[in-house]
Amino acid sequence: MKISGVDIRPGNIIEYEGGIWRVVKTQHTQPGKGGAYMQVEMKNLVDGRKTNVRFRSAETVERVRLDTKDFTFLYPEGDSLVFMDKETYEQVQLPRDLLGDAAAFLTDGMDVVMELHEDKPISVQLPEQVEATVVEADAVVKGQTASSSYKPALLENGVRIMVPPHIEAGTRIVVDVYEQAYVRRAD
Repeated sequence: MKISGVDIRPGNIIEYEGGIWRVVKTQHTQPGKGGAYMQVEMKNLVDGRKTNVRFRSAETVERVRLDTKDFTFLYPEGDSLVFMDKETYEQVQLPRDLLGDAAAFLTDGMDVVMELHEDKPISVQLPEQVEATVVEADAVVKGQTASSSYKPALLENGVRIMVPPHIEAGTRIVVDVYEQAYVRRAD
């Protein structure tokens, strides 16, 4: 499906220079002279490189539709991660860097959505939020105002995030996987 260069939005998957790219950021610019254009930051879904491209309104790009399938994460194996198709029970091994920083939040048996292009896995979507246990939290510094001060904490998976002062070691919290940020205390 072809779309105009100024209709590109973050999250779109487009075909550009023979590669499959996910749009990360867009900025519409209308200079005093000349035509308007869309400044697009995108990431290659196959090799992970990033690029910035300017698209004018007269240019068109091919928007790619990805197939999605439900998978279950089984276990890590070296630099790879092993997933199982929930319908066929077929196992797929993918490189850890395909998930980036979100890979730290994978747990055995976690349900994920795999995006496929021409039956080739190109990205894995984890749940937006997961529960984690704080294993180490710094002490609160006296005199800090409670409203805006956050302190560093270490989660069970080795990820460091900032948490409110009332969170202590052993507390279960809900974490935003992609922002790596504290959301709330777990129920």
